[in-house]
Amino acid sequence: MMEKDTKKNGSRYVPYAERTGNESIVYFTRDLSPEGMIKVYDRVKEHIGGKVAIKLHTGEPHGPNIIPPEWVRVFMEKELPDATIIETNTYYEGDRYTTEQHRKTLEVNGWTKFTTVDITDEHGTAMLPVKGGKWFTEMSVGNSLPDYDSMVTLTHFKGHTMGGFGGSNKNIGIGCADGRIGKGMIHAKNGDDWGVVEEELMEKITESTKAAIDHFGQHVVYVNVMRNMSVSCDCEGVDAEPVTTPNVGILASVDILAADQASVDMIAAMSEEHRHDLIERIESRHGYRQLSYMKEMGMGNDRYVLIDVDNGDARIDAAKAVEGVVPFVG
Repeated sequence: MMEKDTKKNGSRYVPYAERTGNESIVYFTRDLSPEGMIKVYDRVKEHIGGKVAIKLHTGEPHGPNIIPPEWVRVFMEKELPDATIIETNTYYEGDRYTTEQHRKTLEVNGWTKFTTVDITDEHGTAMLPVKGGKWFTEMSVGNSLPDYDSMVTLTHFKGHTMGGFGGSNKNIGIGCADGRIGKGMIHAKNGDDWGVVEEELMEKITESTKAAIDHFGQHVVYVNVMRNMSVSCDCEGVDAEPVTTPNVGILASVDILAADQASVDMIAAMSEEHRHDLIERIESRHGYRQLSYMKEMGMGNDRYVLIDVDNGDARIDAAKAVEGVVPFVG
């Protein structure tokens, strides 16, 4: 049997030396705090304005690993006091399946103490075109998503049960698709509500993301918080697997592929002991296909200049970024 094209093999990590094309800029800080988020966001915010949406995963009840609401409160007060957090209901039944359940969960997790959240599919759906897709020509999103002028993507980078890893691509591709139609389009296959896996799932998530970010054009940025990185998604809440990967820091870019690729590269640059669980999760689910398909779809560059904002904007590589990381302590 002929070996699968390695460019499309989502179980194979592609080293930096094998990548081609232009480089984008990714800013990095080890400062895991709201001030750290502010520090890197300030470098990429030039085109954010108008009515601003903040896309983040607000979590299942009492989820231990989400970006802390207090961090987001401080970030919003300093940078985006008039912005709105956006979410969608889930495709699976649970504590965020209906709008009513979802709002109770938002309250439990502390989001309603300082802001309101727009559950964008509360009042229906809208269709956005998917340009150049092979699975979709359009994607169903929450009805109010197109009302926003800019989007700031605050992503808790971690593993994912089906996607291998959850970075900015998953946050947008699943998180902006509405809970019934859009998420069903991504997950369902041949009458099976959860039939899509591996390469096809990564490609469908990516096409959904492309629909959303094409809508915003240059008015979207990506911030990945590499903290509390379980192999489980935040959708697993208190049932998430224990964290075994060290905390790293926060990245920001105007290039979604560069942001997610740099995050994956930092995991790959760790010692075998530190990276094992998360890399196994990515490879076993063919998660690298998210990255190669984003490149094929023209969504960004997998080569980048990594700027260490903690140290005079020095240019570093992924190995230098994770130098000295220590095992996670909850």
